[in-house]
Amino acid sequence: MRGVVISRGLLAGLVTLLSLDVLPCLAVDGQISPLVLEELLLWVSGGAGQVNTYRIPLLTFTKRGSLLAFSEARKGSEQDTGAKFIALRRSTDKGATWGPTAFIVDDGSLADGLNLGSVVIDEEKGSVLLIYSICFHRYHCSPSSTMMVYSMDDGLSWSAPRNLSVMLGVKSFAPGPGFGIQKRYPPAVGRLVVCGHGSIAGDGVFCILSDDHGVTWKYGAALKSIPFNQPKQALDFNPDECQPVEMEDGSIVINVRNQYNYHCHCRIVVRSLDGGESLPLEELFFDHTLVDPAVAAGALQKEGILFFTNPANDKQRVNLTLRWSLTNGQSWEKDSVQIWAGPSGYSSMTSLKSDSPEDKKFIYVIYEKGHKDYDESISFVKVHLYGGR
Repeated sequence: MRGVVISRGLLAGLVTLLSLDVLPCLAVDGQISPLVLEELLLWVSGGAGQVNTYRIPLLTFTKRGSLLAFSEARKGSEQDTGAKFIALRRSTDKGATWGPTAFIVDDGSLADGLNLGSVVIDEEKGSVLLIYSICFHRYHCSPSSTMMVYSMDDGLSWSAPRNLSVMLGVKSFAPGPGFGIQKRYPPAVGRLVVCGHGSIAGDGVFCILSDDHGVTWKYGAALKSIPFNQPKQALDFNPDECQPVEMEDGSIVINVRNQYNYHCHCRIVVRSLDGGESLPLEELFFDHTLVDPAVAAGALQKEGILFFTNPANDKQRVNLTLRWSLTNGQSWEKDSVQIWAGPSGYSSMTSLKSDSPEDKKFIYVIYEKGHKDYDESISFVKVHLYGGR
């Protein structure tokens, strides 16, 4: 019988493919091993064109499967204040290729312009809602406004900005940065929940809620700073930028920046049991495993596994690291994946909600990346959850 000759490369490829096909079954036993498959710079700062610095990256899949990346395009400097665009790039092939940058919001020449922001996907309506603030710092302006734009055509076109402060009032509220959620499990199925933080004096975590697909909004849960509405000092309790995640039991876990390092150089975690209406202190703890330099971080729940990204350092914004938990964040696996050793800042994550076995293998990360400073660029990363074995 004549033998079949298979090259080493083809054989290795077949073995790899076979391994990857069966590895998702191992997730039940915790045997995931993330591997960075692809990385691509989406935006580079440096003053080219109308933009000085790109910061505050957001990432989401639409209901139709397009991948949308957003950032603040800061016109004049790298400062949080000043005039900006909201920049958008769009991919229809899960991040393999990207369309050109579009500026979907322009705040003109405001001294204290827009700040991103949270993106929310309404799965029932198929809409993409983007919520941001204007005049958050009240620098040469007042009052502050919470704003929203939306897209009904998969991110191709966007509505005119709408001022939500008519309903919410004019307190300073900075959503996210990251994503908001639409409740999938009781209580309050279908509710849109966006969480963020207040101004420096009256800081803390606050959530806004909509039960009619973003037509009307109200304030819900609050976790106020101490002392509230007073200037802060080092070691004061000052919960800040945050990322909410809905768990499979219907609770909302919010991973929070510990701005003044109260209790630890680590993350604050608090949980809402009533659909974002309240954040009881009994549901708050400090996660000492998640060492943090006070920064906006990424969190994502996928297939019963909780993922987290941040610059894993207690003082500097370096060492962007991916961690994962099989216990809803009560403990974290000893293994982790270093995405970038150098300067790294804000990060956000997403995944495609799909019944396809292939889509269950991947998560996607966007983060601030640099060699000397973390705001030099914004980078996109595709991670294979079972590719490192």
